[in-house]
Amino acid sequence: MWWTVFVMLLVLWLVGLVTAHTVSGLIHILLVLALILLVANLTRGHA
Repeated sequence: MWWTVFVMLLVLWLVGLVTAHTVSGLIHILLVLALILLVANLTRGHA
């Protein structure tokens, strides 16, 4: 489940990065959330 959320946030970040520069703050927040979820998933181990 966490991998799904991570991939969704990462895809949204990539789409936002490519299409719009006006919401760059939101794009970076999505990237940070994706990285936090990735680290949390890696530290907890495979569920």
